[in-house]
Amino acid sequence: MMYSIILPVYNESENIHALYDRLSTVMKNMGKPYEVLFVNDGSIDETQQMLTRIHENDRCIKVINFSRNFGHQMAVTAGLSYCNGEYIAVIDADLQDPPEILPRFFAKLEEGNDVVYAVRTHRKEGMIKRLSYFLFYRILRKVANISIPLDSGDFCVMRRRVVEAINTMPERNRFIRGLRSYVGFTQIGLEYERDARIAGESKYTFRKLMRLAFDGIVSFSYVPLQILTFVGFSFFILSIIGSLATVYFKLFTSVYIPRGFPTTIITILFIGGMNMLSLGIIGEYIGRIYDEVKRRHPYIIESSLGIEKSKD
Repeated sequence: MMYSIILPVYNESENIHALYDRLSTVMKNMGKPYEVLFVNDGSIDETQQMLTRIHENDRCIKVINFSRNFGHQMAVTAGLSYCNGEYIAVIDADLQDPPEILPRFFAKLEEGNDVVYAVRTHRKEGMIKRLSYFLFYRILRKVANISIPLDSGDFCVMRRRVVEAINTMPERNRFIRGLRSYVGFTQIGLEYERDARIAGESKYTFRKLMRLAFDGIVSFSYVPLQILTFVGFSFFILSIIGSLATVYFKLFTSVYIPRGFPTTIITILFIGGMNMLSLGIIGEYIGRIYDEVKRRHPYIIESSLGIEKSKD
């Protein structure tokens, strides 16, 4: 198997046939054996039935059906675990990442690169969403303990050895583009213009995007905890300075220091708020530790079509 194309899908019945037609045309023109692995992330529309019919007519199409919605990152993880190709592509099913540019990406692998990730030069999305993505990537780049490329999503092509390295990562709260950067090897970006969704609505709600962003920051950065340390130390120093200043004014000056009730309340609320924020950030890290300790399966497969190997 030369090429594997991994497509996470969730309620994409309006796009499936157009996606299949365009992708099949591209891959047949490549002239080498390929597989297209659809990972159905618990869709509740006609997606599963449509994929079953497509598989029956085209054995290059393989399907993994989750027992429920486990999330985009888990769908990509399953695809990486079950793919067989030497060159592996991860691409979204909404056709915002056009299949027609895949030959350009595979050509970069032929030049000796191990990973070719897509760099989005222009997004045909709302201003708020574009601004959110812009800020997220730059904040992540600043705080992460590894170098994560700007404006690059999960859309990429990789050699088999890169995928095998990612598959050895046991963590359950997964941020694939971060793991892709973490494993190293020779990586290069390739710019493209992202298309608008041709049908349906985005399944990544603002809440899910914020969750993904926080997963990325927490998974690859200790900066939130370091900020808490800095803030706590700063308050400690300020309290020492305030105590010394109070003693000084009380004993050596005639300056009157009022005992204001509003000031006391504001101070208590501020300190209390900082404590709660600190506990919340620490709780995020502890929650991830708890997830890892439980060692539950990151996803459950209800059924599959065309999958030959079993996952260890």
